[in-house]
Amino acid sequence: MADDFDMDLPVDEPEEMDLDLADDAESDPSLKVGEEKEIGKSGLKKKLVKEGEKWDTPENGDEVEVHYTGTLLDGTKFDSSRDRGTPFKFTLGQGQVIKGWDIGIKTMKKGENAVFTIPPELAYGETGSPPTIPPNATLQFDVELLSWRSVKDICGDGGLFKKVIAEGEKWEKPKDLDEVYVKYEARLEDGTVVGRSDGAEFTVKEGHFCPALAKAVKTMKRGEKVLLTVKPQYGFGETGRPVADGIQAAIPPNATLQIDLELVSWKTVVEVTDDKKVIKKILKEGEGYERPNEGAVVKLKLIGKLQDGTVFLKKGYGEDEEPFEFKTDEEQVIEGLEKSVMGMKKSEVALITISPEYAFGSSASKQELAVIPPDSTVCYEVELVSFVKEKESWDMNTQEKIEAVGKKKEEGNTLFKAGKYARASKRYERGVKYIEYDSSFDEEDKKKTKALKIACNLNNAACKLKLKDFKEAAKLSTKVLEMDGSNVKAMYRRAHAYMETADLDLAELDIKKALEIDPDNKEVKIEYKKLKEKVKEYNKKDAKFYSNMLAKMLEPHKEARKDAQAMSIDAKA
Repeated sequence: MADDFDMDLPVDEPEEMDLDLADDAESDPSLKVGEEKEIGKSGLKKKLVKEGEKWDTPENGDEVEVHYTGTLLDGTKFDSSRDRGTPFKFTLGQGQVIKGWDIGIKTMKKGENAVFTIPPELAYGETGSPPTIPPNATLQFDVELLSWRSVKDICGDGGLFKKVIAEGEKWEKPKDLDEVYVKYEARLEDGTVVGRSDGAEFTVKEGHFCPALAKAVKTMKRGEKVLLTVKPQYGFGETGRPVADGIQAAIPPNATLQIDLELVSWKTVVEVTDDKKVIKKILKEGEGYERPNEGAVVKLKLIGKLQDGTVFLKKGYGEDEEPFEFKTDEEQVIEGLEKSVMGMKKSEVALITISPEYAFGSSASKQELAVIPPDSTVCYEVELVSFVKEKESWDMNTQEKIEAVGKKKEEGNTLFKAGKYARASKRYERGVKYIEYDSSFDEEDKKKTKALKIACNLNNAACKLKLKDFKEAAKLSTKVLEMDGSNVKAMYRRAHAYMETADLDLAELDIKKALEIDPDNKEVKIEYKKLKEKVKEYNKKDAKFYSNMLAKMLEPHKEARKDAQAMSIDAKA
C-alpha cells in the first residue's frame, strides 16, 4: 500500500499469526450479489459486490494482487490503491497485512469484488493507526481480487517453494513411475546459470539434476510453469557441485537455487500386476473412459520383441492385414498381454514389458518370426484399435440374464473339469452377478434364478476348496444354505473348509446335520471318519502340549526339593 498507509499490524500482535483457528478458518459461505454474511465467529463480515471466476481461491503462502479502497464506517476514506492506479501485492497468511484481510481474501475467487467489514480485533485494535485510523475502529474495505500466484511449501519444511507462473491443463499429475519431459533453467541467487535444458526426460522416481525437480513435478499439471526456490537440502547440500562438463558453473556449498521449470508432458507408467512384473507405459492416450471387460472381443495392432530388439511377432501392420483379434478371459494370448489390454482405452498406444511368469515361462516358444528362449522377458507395442464389450447385466432383460448365467455356469463346469479352477471360479462369480438383484423378476423366474445361484455358488465353493481358499469356500457354502437349508453338498463342502481351518466343532455340526438328512451319503461318511481322526490327532497334540507345560511349571518345585534335600544332608554332616 502507499507509503503513508502500510497496513501495519497492531503493535501488540506478533509478526506472524496462526490463521487456522476454528472460529476464523471457515470457508466463504455461498453468497449472492448484494448479500452479506459473517465469516467465522470474530465479527468479520463480507458483502458480495461482483461474483468471481471458476471455483478456486487463494491459500496461505500465495502471492495475491488486489485493488482496494479503505474507509471508516462514517465513509471517511483513508487509503485507496485505485486512486494511486497501482494494485497492491502481498503474501497471504504471513502477517503482512491485518488479520481481517488474511482471513477474508482467502474466501475470494479471481475477479471477485467484495466489501469486508472488519472489527478492531481483526484490524488495528485499541491503538488504531494514527493519524488516519482512530482507536477501536471498525473498518470497511472494498476489495477486488485481481489475481494470485500460488506459492506452495512442497515438502512442508520450508526447503522447497513452488510459485506457479502459468497454470497447467486438466488435473492429472505425474507419479513415481512416470517418465516426464521438462524444460528448466537453474540459477544461483546472484543470477549465475548453473543448469539448463530445453528438453530433459527422466523417470520421476529416479530424478534429474537435483532432488527438487522430482519432488516438484509430482505436484504439477501438464503444461504448468513454476519458479522453484530450492534450499540446499533439496539442491546440492553442504558439498555443492564442481564445474560440470567444463560448461556449467560450479554450485557453492549450501547454495539456494532458483529454478524455472516447465512440465511439458509425461508418459504414464502403470504396474499392471501387484508384483510389478507387468509394466505398461502409455505412449499415446486413448479415447473416452471405456475399457474391455471379461469376454470382450478386442482388435489390436501388435509388435512383439525380445529385450535385444528381436521381433518375434507383428500383426495388423500390413497394407491389407486385419488387426489381431482375441477374446479376453479365454487364454488366447499370454496372461500379461491380456491383463494389460483390459486396462487400455480405444486408440491407446502402449509399450508393455512382461516378465516370464506372465509371458512364456521357462519353456522355449516358437512364434511367427522368431523363437522365444526360456525365461524371457518380452515387450509388446500395442495399439488398441477397437473392442466390443461383453454385454453387461444392466443392458439385459430378465430372460437374457437367465440365459447368460446358464452359459457362465456351463463354461465354469468345463473349466473345472479341465482343472482350471481359478478361471472356473471367475465364471461362476460372473454368472451370479447377472442375477444378483432379482427383486423385479416374476415368481417363475425367481425360482430359476434361485436354482442357478445355488448351483454357481456351490460349484464356486468346490473351486475354492481346490484353490485352498477355505474361508471363501465356507462363505459360499453358507450362501447356499441361506437359500436351501437342507443342501447336503453345501454342508459337506463347508465342513471340509472348517476342517482345514481347524474349526472342528463347526465341521462336526455340519456333518451330523448332513447325515441326518442323508444317512447313506458315502462322501459325508468318509469326511466324518477324517474328522474323527483329526480330532484324535488334535487331542494328542493338546495332551502333549499341556504335559510339557505342566512339566515346565513343576521344574522350579523339583529344583527346590533337591536344594532342600542337599541342605538336610549338609546339616547331618
